[in-house]
Amino acid sequence: MRGRLFAALLTAAPLALAAAPGPVIQLDAGAVRAAFAQGAPLVENDRYKVHASRRDAPGQAEVHVRDTDILYVLEGEAGLVTGGRVVEPKTVAPGEIRGARIEGGTRRRLAPGEVVVVPNGTPHWFETVPGPFLYYVVKVTAGQE
Repeated sequence: MRGRLFAALLTAAPLALAAAPGPVIQLDAGAVRAAFAQGAPLVENDRYKVHASRRDAPGQAEVHVRDTDILYVLEGEAGLVTGGRVVEPKTVAPGEIRGARIEGGTRRRLAPGEVVVVPNGTPHWFETVPGPFLYYVVKVTAGQE
């Protein structure tokens, strides 16, 4: 587990370090608990985002053109599909594509303590979520090309 977490941090570190430093941000435990209760962003800026994510059911397929998602599972289990092809894709915001589901791809079972890195441009979809599923997401944003 430590090896996967270390690999995830190494993947994101060069992108984060390339940008100018910002202020140190500390969120108290009450704010973090409240964010997980509804699934809400904790911090968002033009270089990264940190979300206290909560799912109670499957969602739409997603592709983030510029954001690499680094997920750390806290509670619950879910089935995640990565890769493949998004069915009925629609651009919902600049660099954000959503669709009904994914055809093909690799199915993964996520459980507490696991880390998953989904590189930008990779389709991903929470296909099954049997109950509350809590996870941190750090989104590292690639620079404009």
